[in-house]
Amino acid sequence: MTGLKRPFAEMAGTGRYIPAKVLSNADLEKIVDTTDQWIMERTGIRERHIASEGETIACMGEIACRQVLEATGVSVEEVDGLVVGTASPDRLLPSQACDLQKTLGAVNAAAFDVSAACTSFVYGVSVAEGMIAGGTAKNVLVVGAERLSTITDYNDRGTCILFGDGVGATLVRASSDGKRGILSTYLKSDGRLGDLLYRQSGGANEPPSEKMAKERSYFLRMAGREVFKHAVRSMADACDQALTRAGLTSDQVDLLIPHQANIRIIEATAKHAGMPMDRVYVNIEKYGNTSSASIPIALDECVRSGRVGPGAVVLMVGFGGGFTWGSTVVRW
Repeated sequence: MTGLKRPFAEMAGTGRYIPAKVLSNADLEKIVDTTDQWIMERTGIRERHIASEGETIACMGEIACRQVLEATGVSVEEVDGLVVGTASPDRLLPSQACDLQKTLGAVNAAAFDVSAACTSFVYGVSVAEGMIAGGTAKNVLVVGAERLSTITDYNDRGTCILFGDGVGATLVRASSDGKRGILSTYLKSDGRLGDLLYRQSGGANEPPSEKMAKERSYFLRMAGREVFKHAVRSMADACDQALTRAGLTSDQVDLLIPHQANIRIIEATAKHAGMPMDRVYVNIEKYGNTSSASIPIALDECVRSGRVGPGAVVLMVGFGGGFTWGSTVVRW
């Protein structure tokens, strides 16, 4: 789509859902060998929110999507696309998007998932933009949703301190004035690095079994130091590429919204982009890493608090398992 004149699609309206239950660092001190100080110094996380038994992704996603529809004045019947990014779906078949479609009542939507781990929201926005540009849809809900607590090993202090649950959403539609909208998008992946952040079993290659349960191989596993190194490099690349494609410099960006993985990764990304931390949105202390939900949750907070208003230029950048990374520049 680089040959088409931009912007032709915009992100309109936002929504989020955060479970009420909080898992603090003090709580984790009672579960694994760790401390609040150790977690804060290495990650910047103080607490994360955990979904209760009845808080499915479909139910949480419905609430976030209805907030978007209320903000935009679009009826659920007018939604003709529903793209969900998640690494922790309620079930493997049908897609999470179809289950959310049923709960939401979006009967006229083409519903499907994208799977790019923490970068899924950026990927989903790009797919939705293509649907708008191609004329296959007019109103596409893009949702980033996670219940990572269900695939987190709370015996593994290297991962259990990181992840939380939540949902964020937005609506992608045709640009209202040809000025507001998505200015550029950049997507990238490197499957050779997949074994640095993965789930070993539970799929068709290693289906559920007694061995899987005994070895706890259905939980997330991560090579932390290697992931950190590649995340810093990849998010820097994503910032550079998105700005170049938009024809902008970092001085022209009002706010950077990075994936909330680790405060040190966020700080390194901001430094590379030449953006002071007062122009970088950080909420990792409250939510931890919510994977595909982290960018849309942060975006919704910014929009509803007035941090992002009409005309603001926002750079969103993510990195996740796969490895995947990507970015988008939007004029709000």
